[in-house]
Amino acid sequence: MSKTIVILQSNYIPWKGYFDLMAAADEFLIFDEVQFTRRDWRNRNKIVVDGAMRWLSIPVQSKGLFEAPINEMQLVNSHWCRSHLETIRQAYRRSPGFASVAPVLEAAYREAAGLTLLTQVNELFLRRVGQLLGLETPLLRAEEAAPRVSPDPTGRLVEICRARGATRYLSGPAGRAYLDAGLFEAAGIALCFADYSGYRPYPQCLSTFEHGVSMLDVLFQCGPAAARDQLKSIADRDGLVASGSLP
Repeated sequence: MSKTIVILQSNYIPWKGYFDLMAAADEFLIFDEVQFTRRDWRNRNKIVVDGAMRWLSIPVQSKGLFEAPINEMQLVNSHWCRSHLETIRQAYRRSPGFASVAPVLEAAYREAAGLTLLTQVNELFLRRVGQLLGLETPLLRAEEAAPRVSPDPTGRLVEICRARGATRYLSGPAGRAYLDAGLFEAAGIALCFADYSGYRPYPQCLSTFEHGVSMLDVLFQCGPAAARDQLKSIADRDGLVASGSLP
C-alpha cells in the first residue's frame, strides 16, 4: 500500500504551493528541528493591501541565536496578533470570502496571542487554513516521529520516512538541488518533486498578478470552496507531482 509523505519547515500562513503539498500527502510532517533562517518565510508572508504587496512579520527573539532551530524560536510579544488581524481586515473587508474566512482567522489570532513559540503559531495557522480548505491530511511533528540518528540532512528525511512507513517522499522543486536521491533509492522510497507551473490566476487587487502571496489572498478573494479548487493536487491527485529522482 502506497503512502506519500511531505516533510517541510513550518511557514507563517504560506502560499498555495505549500498547501498543495499538504493536500497531495497522506501525512505532512512539520520539520522545525532545523535551523531558523532569517528574512525567510518562517515568520513572515505577503498579502495584498490597497493594491500593493505588504509583509506581515512575526517578531521573534533571534539576536545572537544564529544556529537555533525553528522549534526554539520564541516570540517577542503578542502585540503582532492585533496588528496583523487589523491589517488583514483592512485589506480584505470588501472581498467575496470575508464573511466566511474572517471569523476563523479572528479565533486563530486570539489563540495565537497565548502562544510563546513561532512553531506553535505556524502550526496553528496551518491547521486552521487547512480546515478552511477542507484538507484532512494528518499534521505531525517530525521530531516526534523518529529519533534523530543520521547526521546527514537527506539521511534524516529518509529515517523519518522509514519510521512512518512512507513509500514516496514528495519535495518542493528546490529539493532537486540538495537532496541525495541515492539514499532514497537505497531505502526503497520513491523521490518525487512538485511542479508549481500552471496555476490559474484569480481576481487579485494587483496590477500584475502574483501567485507567491499568502494563501489568505486566495481564500479572501475566492472564498474557501473556490480557493480549494486552486490547488492542483485536489483536482488531480498526481497533477502536482513530477515523478522521478535526480539523474
